[in-house]
Amino acid sequence: MTNRIVLNNVDHGDLSVSPRFGAAFGDQVNSVRLFPTEYDAASREYAILFRRDAGSGQTFAIALLGLDADENLFLDGERWNARYVPAVQSRGPFSIGLQRNEDGTPGEALIHVDLDDPRVGSGPSGHPLFLAQGGNSPYLNHIIEVLRTISEGLEIEPSMIAAFAEFDLLQPIQLQIQTDDSRRYDLVDFLTVDAGRLAALDGAALERLHRAGFLGLAFAAVSSLGNIGQLIELKNRVRAAA
Repeated sequence: MTNRIVLNNVDHGDLSVSPRFGAAFGDQVNSVRLFPTEYDAASREYAILFRRDAGSGQTFAIALLGLDADENLFLDGERWNARYVPAVQSRGPFSIGLQRNEDGTPGEALIHVDLDDPRVGSGPSGHPLFLAQGGNSPYLNHIIEVLRTISEGLEIEPSMIAAFAEFDLLQPIQLQIQTDDSRRYDLVDFLTVDAGRLAALDGAALERLHRAGFLGLAFAAVSSLGNIGQLIELKNRVRAAA
């Protein structure tokens, strides 16, 4: 159950949040949704793959976190052991909700917090959301940036996917991953930005992608596949420790 309410400094001036991760917070997963606004940072840590939802036809990106079901190789107790945490996980108990105008049209975007989340409380044990003298705390400003990453990413994602499709960049990929104990993982039903097709684009196509802000995102997705080696290393380390 959740108890999401609109955050404000009058009613919630004493609220604090203790950021932490774990299975109880939905972090014990082998992949997590990514948005174009975070491809650059995410590509330094995770392999970025794409999926197409059979029902809606929507194509979206994920960061690969593990090889087995419900496995997050970057999760270490209550810590996320990586330099960058994907936005949908780092937002913690916060979300964005659209206020409705009187005529029913979408209005202002407001920050919501789940009061039933165990990371939310009051007192000195967590990060305060508001300063004693008024205004947002540094932690809340960080959360606002994380939520902006999600909202702006959602806005540009359809145009980016359409551009990738126009130039036939998204292609099926089947990954065969071998670990030290000779176990093989076959990852299917994924798409990737095809490096060969990207390299073969002519100047006009590259210019269009660049002007739209999508060329760098395509290269980030391609380069991210190099992180599969790190994922295998993490998997072997976990097995050795077990």
